[in-house]
Amino acid sequence: MLTIKSARELDLMKDAGKIVANSLSLVEQNVRPGISTGELNDIVEKYMEEVGARPSFKGYNGFPAAICTSINDELVHGIPSYSIKLKDGDIISVDIGAELKGYHGDAAKTFAVGNVSEEAKKLMRVTEEALNKGVAAAKSGARLSDISFAIQSHVEKNGLSVVRDYTGHGIGQQMHEDPQILNYGPPGRGIKLKPGMALAIEPMVVIGGYQVKQLEDGWTVVSVDGSLCAHFEHSIGIYEHGTEILTKR
Repeated sequence: MLTIKSARELDLMKDAGKIVANSLSLVEQNVRPGISTGELNDIVEKYMEEVGARPSFKGYNGFPAAICTSINDELVHGIPSYSIKLKDGDIISVDIGAELKGYHGDAAKTFAVGNVSEEAKKLMRVTEEALNKGVAAAKSGARLSDISFAIQSHVEKNGLSVVRDYTGHGIGQQMHEDPQILNYGPPGRGIKLKPGMALAIEPMVVIGGYQVKQLEDGWTVVSVDGSLCAHFEHSIGIYEHGTEILTKR
């Protein structure tokens, strides 16, 4: 069900969003060759405990960790592990959610580990640019698919592929709310955006084909052709005065 928030509720979501943003900053400070994804998870979980927040992902449909860590050809939902250590040249997508005072924040970023290839740098740059274009399209009076079109257009203009199987979403007192936000499609379709809406916009981009599959662990999603993947996400709120990023660092 689509929920409309008051300006006060959106401001509460900013508090949760700040914790997510700070968590991603902690990850960025600690990403390096040799660190395990389990250690990154511990760093974020310890911080959330200190500030009185709850990791939104931990226990969600049985997910075992506080953050998702997806490396190279892994797109989303990678499970942190002490046995998985980052190597020079890897890229890692980290997705983090936090609940504070009954409201959720959700954001993701792909990080370079040491010295990465030029194609990896391009992938990360284009995906983050696509996120920014999607956010810019999410304004009161626009249609939902204007976000989708802005993302797809930028990604494909740069010769990359947009994943079809996973989407952005509404967010609020539930981590996943309506509406579903596709990362592809024509403009001018879907619901009209208006103040009080909170959305998690998250382009997921692959260097090769857009086809993905889930691994046997029941969580980790990888590109079918083994090509590199990137994932960037922000939660946004639409106010009377305009759109604000709730998870801005």
